[in-house]
Amino acid sequence: MVQATTDKVTDERIELTQCDLKLLLVGAIQKGLLFLKPKSLEDQNSLIQQLKISLSRTLDFFNPLAGRLATVEHDDNTVSFFIDCNNAGAQFVHAAADGVTMADILQPVYVPPILHSFFPLNGVLNYEAVSKPLLAVQVTELVDGIFVGCTMNHAAVDGTSFWNFFNSWSEIHRGLDHISKTPVLERWSLLNGSISPPIRLPLSVIKNNSDSFIPSPLQERVFHFTKGKIAMLKAKANAEAATTSISSLQSLLAHIWRATTRARLVEHDKEIDLRLFIGLRARLQPPLPESYCGNAIVSGIVTLRTRAILEQGLGFVALEINKVVSSYEKNKVADALASVLKNPSPLTMAGLGLIHSLAISSSPRHNVYGTDFGWGRPVAVRSGPGNKFDGKVTLFPGLEEGSVDIEFSLLPETLKALGNDLEFMDAVTI
Repeated sequence: MVQATTDKVTDERIELTQCDLKLLLVGAIQKGLLFLKPKSLEDQNSLIQQLKISLSRTLDFFNPLAGRLATVEHDDNTVSFFIDCNNAGAQFVHAAADGVTMADILQPVYVPPILHSFFPLNGVLNYEAVSKPLLAVQVTELVDGIFVGCTMNHAAVDGTSFWNFFNSWSEIHRGLDHISKTPVLERWSLLNGSISPPIRLPLSVIKNNSDSFIPSPLQERVFHFTKGKIAMLKAKANAEAATTSISSLQSLLAHIWRATTRARLVEHDKEIDLRLFIGLRARLQPPLPESYCGNAIVSGIVTLRTRAILEQGLGFVALEINKVVSSYEKNKVADALASVLKNPSPLTMAGLGLIHSLAISSSPRHNVYGTDFGWGRPVAVRSGPGNKFDGKVTLFPGLEEGSVDIEFSLLPETLKALGNDLEFMDAVTI
């Protein structure tokens, strides 16, 4: 366990907001970066010790991540959750993958299963952080590289907060005294800008959590989309829909939704969903700071019939996505947050992994390749096994500016059909 350097146990508690509580029954955020092994690396133990020291110093800024979840059970059979900033520590794992090279990770068509072992706390759900760490990192040495995998409790942070921590750790490790974005640790109610009061959940929701979700045998593959190919999709979508409002990302999401629907051979009158997680920081009034350390996301759902997705064209599907995203303005955001307060039942893996749906996570806007520990930029980014189901899609920025990498988690036969889909692959660069 690595503690913050202050080694100061406080009685500070941070109440979880409605956005945090929604994620109690699912898994953590698991993302990792692959680096070339530093040429100057002679004393491996020295490097590991330096990483522990820099992690400890980074926890001074992100002290809730060194704590644990805690609960209060109330007389009315409800329970509230908060982060106990007790400096119990983050978990640090040093591992070696003997004989495994960077090429073994990057060259196969499908993501190799060994990659999942590069992440700590696999299979742990967020509410279990009453006894498990909120943060765990694993540094795995390869023959010619280093993989830094990070598992962070999703009830404590969202993707923006996750990457701010990862970026900050690399800055501290490079020797900086201060970090670029000091996290804002207070939790606001998100509805009125005041400090969040305790939100009560029915105790039965947690105690009777029998989410016996068993994932199908899945395969994962990363597809690369260049800036130029994405621009072509955007131009096509806007032309077909006779508009200029469809974004690059909305065009890309429409392209992959249509392709996976074709690959799955879904019956034509079936209604299927595209689940998006919509960021709230800039949408709230007043806006939240970008460095707000917590969850500031709500779930948006686009529902279409298979026939419309396949027959109406890219522009139609992209415009439907655009309409849903654009609808999340002040009143819609307030309604969504009020609805979650009224019905704070957490999401479950079974609910997320609905058959024939796609769930989009992460963002190509995160600062992934700016995470530099002094060994140079990362070579690649990958995700762990957490929250994986048939239809999970993870977005990353590509190595070249403006490009996007999309990691699909699908049934093997669907993923094979997707790779053989000429219309889909025309926009992919191998």
